[in-house]
Amino acid sequence: FMLLSLGTGIVYFTVAVTGLAMSAGLMIPIIGFPFFLLFLGLVRALALAEGRIVEGLTGTRMPRRPAHARSTAPWYQRVIDMLKDRHTWTALFYMILQLPIGIVYFTIATAGLAIGVGLIGAPIVWLLDIAGIVHISSDVHVSGAPWSIPFLLVLGVVLTTALLHLAKAIGNMHGHIAKALLVRPAG
Repeated sequence: FMLLSLGTGIVYFTVAVTGLAMSAGLMIPIIGFPFFLLFLGLVRALALAEGRIVEGLTGTRMPRRPAHARSTAPWYQRVIDMLKDRHTWTALFYMILQLPIGIVYFTIATAGLAIGVGLIGAPIVWLLDIAGIVHISSDVHVSGAPWSIPFLLVLGVVLTTALLHLAKAIGNMHGHIAKALLVRPAG
């Protein structure tokens, strides 16, 4: 989820900002308000899709379908209800918030994996170089003592394991954030 959140964050942020900008720019001509309503409908549909992604990747239970308010009401009343609905605006806020959150999640995941796997792999490559199985360029100077190899391996395993636990905690936290912003409250 943390690696995917950067891509979805870029898409959601782009849709939200572009939709808001185009809606504002088109308000002078008559097509601005219908475009804005279509944009809000798209945001609500994306919120439902994001809820399914969050449920699938984090395990947080999300609604299976959108809750529709008074489907027998006339169309103009449904539009007014959609504009008054807190869920519409919190979903739009979530879409904008996804880019900075996605950047943080992606950075934590990639940096944590790179450091952990690097600490696990570097001593192994160093030992293979000492054994003559692989050759590290003479431009690279490896400093340290052979006794530090087990410590680097253990540190790499500990950091990688800690990253996995951190990723699970972040997933649970994000599931609660998504549920608070993307799900219409009961009642």
